[in-house]
Amino acid sequence: MSLGGQQLLEYLEKLPGTAFRRLYQSPATALAIFRRMLSYHAKVIVRGLLYMPDPFPLTSLDIWFPPEGGGKINRDRTIAALRSLHILQVSPPSKDRTQEIQIMTSFKKGLQLAFEGGGEDGSFGVPSSLPVDPSIDIAYLDKYARKKWDDILHYVVNSLGVHGSSEGVSGPKASVKELLLAGRLVERRPDTRTGIGITQAGFTFLLQESNAQVWTLLLLWLEAADHTADSGMDSIDMLSFLFMLSSLELGTAYDTSALTETRRNMLPSLVDFGLIYFPRDTRQFFPTRLATTLTSTASALRTVSSAFTAATANPSGEPGTTTSTSGGPAATPDKTQTAAKGIIIETNYRIYAYTTSPLQIAVLALFCQLNMRFPNMVSGRLTRDSIRQAISFGITADQIISYLHAHAHQQMVREATVLGKPVLPPTVVDQIRLWQLENERMQTTAGFLFKDFESTEEYAALSRYAEEIGVLVWKNDKRQLFFASKHEQLRDYLKSRKKGE
Repeated sequence: MSLGGQQLLEYLEKLPGTAFRRLYQSPATALAIFRRMLSYHAKVIVRGLLYMPDPFPLTSLDIWFPPEGGGKINRDRTIAALRSLHILQVSPPSKDRTQEIQIMTSFKKGLQLAFEGGGEDGSFGVPSSLPVDPSIDIAYLDKYARKKWDDILHYVVNSLGVHGSSEGVSGPKASVKELLLAGRLVERRPDTRTGIGITQAGFTFLLQESNAQVWTLLLLWLEAADHTADSGMDSIDMLSFLFMLSSLELGTAYDTSALTETRRNMLPSLVDFGLIYFPRDTRQFFPTRLATTLTSTASALRTVSSAFTAATANPSGEPGTTTSTSGGPAATPDKTQTAAKGIIIETNYRIYAYTTSPLQIAVLALFCQLNMRFPNMVSGRLTRDSIRQAISFGITADQIISYLHAHAHQQMVREATVLGKPVLPPTVVDQIRLWQLENERMQTTAGFLFKDFESTEEYAALSRYAEEIGVLVWKNDKRQLFFASKHEQLRDYLKSRKKGE
């Protein structure tokens, strides 16, 4: 599962059962959950049970989980994932009766309607019957969405107006800025020129693939609606609408009059995010690629990494290339173009980055002291002060190292492969970590501490289950304590265990 899917899964797991029953009333939502959130084995179980009229014995699932593929541990993790999404119902353990499983009625009905067709009109959008402006094609929508998203990324790295990097960048709307501040992707910093600065969460956001970035922002939007009583929006309906948008066709105009008033009120915010294009004085809206790939494994536009590739694909601007949103040429790379891509790091901490992207240069400036800029390259140096400045923003040494490794020049990668050496110079990697250790000595992990068990057997069973589903962080058998990253599935397991006793 991608990072965007993982973020959405964590949000969904916190919702009550009543919220899932509402969500699954929409066939588009049931289909999106099935496509995006489920593993291969989970999909096999759902497809196998979807049209079964009677419950299925739990032990009969073992044939689908052979020992060489993980066996019982893989089975239990798959079942736990399905239960956390309120897709699968498991009968309580009993001495007199074998445990049985079946698909929850709400999800079963919604997915069957999605597969067979039917349900309410508009479940998957209503195409507009009005004339469509011929200039609004897929290329136009992609350019529009890129511009909107680049404005957000530039704001996150605080690069507006820095060394000419604001050319063609207007910045996001005020509502988006407030959302980024509320989500701690940026924070107010009086010592900066614009009064805002990136945080550790913001740097992590910046390095995500674009689909994960979109979900990060959308989940902040949903959480803001939950905490704002007078917003007039329902987060469950908002989430259902997002799932519907993911099922729409790119380049097709849809009728706004087919939407409820609440959903029509959501359109301005989605326009600010770049998910929707809304022509003036019309009753039409167009989903962009950011929206149609929400529940897809396809790439939504580009990331900072792919922007770097696009900007360096053809630095000479030869004919036959396309233009990237940041002004640099972007083309499908060939053998002649791939020679000048990425970042070169020397053992003396000097950096040479082949790029013309203002966004890429702004990212480098977060942890690197840039000295010179050429038409297709910038040079600088990693220093103690530049790394400590990045650390003061909340950026970690591991994030910097991962970023440099992911964007390393192909010549460095080839040489490392041939000689069997690390891609990055070990002296540089070690020094970056040492600079961080000067200020930081402890790493924290968010989670939940379980203690005060009624019996040793209860502790052993629950800690073993936590380890099987992959949420166990630490345990102490002697003191009967354990620490887990999540608690929802453990809570349900403990309840079912007590019912069966």
